[in-house]
Amino acid sequence: MRFYQATRFLFPRNFQFRMFSICFGAVHLPIIVFCVAELALARWDWRLFTALLVATLVGTVSAIAAIRGLLAPVAHATALLQSLQRGEPVSAVPSGGDDLVGALLASVARASAETHKRVARLAEAAEKDLLTGLRNRRGFMDAIAPLLREERNSVVAVLDLDHFKAVNDRYGHDEGDRVLVEFAKRLQTELRRSDLPARWGGEEFAILLPDTALDEATEIVERLRASLQRDVIGRRGGDGLTFSCGLAVVREYGSLASAMRRADSALYEAKRGGRDRVKSMA
Repeated sequence: MRFYQATRFLFPRNFQFRMFSICFGAVHLPIIVFCVAELALARWDWRLFTALLVATLVGTVSAIAAIRGLLAPVAHATALLQSLQRGEPVSAVPSGGDDLVGALLASVARASAETHKRVARLAEAAEKDLLTGLRNRRGFMDAIAPLLREERNSVVAVLDLDHFKAVNDRYGHDEGDRVLVEFAKRLQTELRRSDLPARWGGEEFAILLPDTALDEATEIVERLRASLQRDVIGRRGGDGLTFSCGLAVVREYGSLASAMRRADSALYEAKRGGRDRVKSMA
């Protein structure tokens, strides 16, 4: 580090040029000594001087080219690390040997792999509900955006577990959490593979049913409601847990907010109508 710091005055912003200048001086040392010796002896051999000069120039050019090639992996590793710092994807890191440059490239490869894993975990945590494993509100919005780019008929559903507060009050929050997890599993098993369920918040869930007519979406949600009656996942007193649902048609992403409001209105209508039912708005 001392020599590195002491030579910073040589091209302080370009490490390669600093190395080239040091090597240039080292390669020219023999011809400098020759010139000094010839002057001290008061003689001059042009033939020997010419041979030394040509050999020095050839050696200088060869050394600079070789050093540039040897420094290429270091420059590449530096560029990869800068890409990591900017959060950009990193291409495959070349493998090196057992020397210092190989160790540097291996370290960059490990750093790249760990960074990608960490980013993936953070992205998953940001878009998934930790309790149920479903998408959260942000993950839901990100996932459905590509599906609603083209104008086509889809349906958005908003579901709310009926009297869920009574489950928490009577059996405790652990039981409430278990019910939420079981309901999330039921959504994943009863819905189609193309449908996208999410935990919207609390005991409220949202589903996008892409390329689906309103009547077909109603049938799908009704089958889900019937499955809770056949196979109870939780109770509030003596009755099995139920849900209310509101449905609304959505044809493109720009109208999603309006569709969600209509689905919410349909949900509250289902609540006012006695719960455990499905209401829809076009």
